[in-house]
Amino acid sequence: SSDLHFIAEDDKHALEITRKLLSFLPLNNMQDPPHNIPTSIAMTKDEGMNDLVPEGTKAALDAYKVINRLVDGGDFMEVMREFAKSLIIGFARIEGMVVGILANQPAFKAGVLDVDSSDKGARFIRFCNAFNIPIVNLVNVPGFMPGLAQERAGIIRHGAKMLFAYSAATVPKITMILGKSYGGAYLAMCSKDLGADFVYAWPTAEIAVMGAEGAVRVIYRKEMEAAEDPKAKEAELIARYRDEFASPYQAAENDMINDVIAPSETRST
Repeated sequence: SSDLHFIAEDDKHALEITRKLLSFLPLNNMQDPPHNIPTSIAMTKDEGMNDLVPEGTKAALDAYKVINRLVDGGDFMEVMREFAKSLIIGFARIEGMVVGILANQPAFKAGVLDVDSSDKGARFIRFCNAFNIPIVNLVNVPGFMPGLAQERAGIIRHGAKMLFAYSAATVPKITMILGKSYGGAYLAMCSKDLGADFVYAWPTAEIAVMGAEGAVRVIYRKEMEAAEDPKAKEAELIARYRDEFASPYQAAENDMINDVIAPSETRST
């Protein structure tokens, strides 16, 4: 079955996986996880993180590369790797502190939230909450998956599990918006409204109801049709819409996020 949590090659490997998993968990739900926090926290910038940002909005940002640079020693224990790959979940340490990470993966199905990834995410959030594990969300989501198959499978019911799990979680929740964060999926990936303690955004973040391209075609259709060069007019309007309505700086002004940070500051923030 593809929804297995871990896949072991043999008995020895299964024991290694178990040992590693237990290294992130407390003995019971009344204890804190086994953090190894150093006496002084390093606040150094990671310029290499800036290099991960793709040129242009069409290229996909590989979430694994961001996680690799974010966590201590690149050591990330992924859970349910083969299931619902548009959302990555797993355990790691950041400056010695145990965290649960949820990251949209644009390299798979554009990083959408669908029935399966919503179930995967919600279950993981609830698990982290049960064992006092802080949650870090790396957001790059174009929305919930549209279509008849998803509607019939109950996308609203399953998607709502994400919102419920985040809003019910009492552990620290930090959200980093790296790229797209549209519509209901913006809420479902732990916006401030769902109780995120801190929300930060990279300058490349786009926080909006929908993508600039789609919005412009609806709102400014008549203007584009009347233009001498509709394509050039469309490009101009898209750029303007992105600056005015989807900019992370506007989101910061409206108190939707705490701050806009450079990618290099992600780990130290």
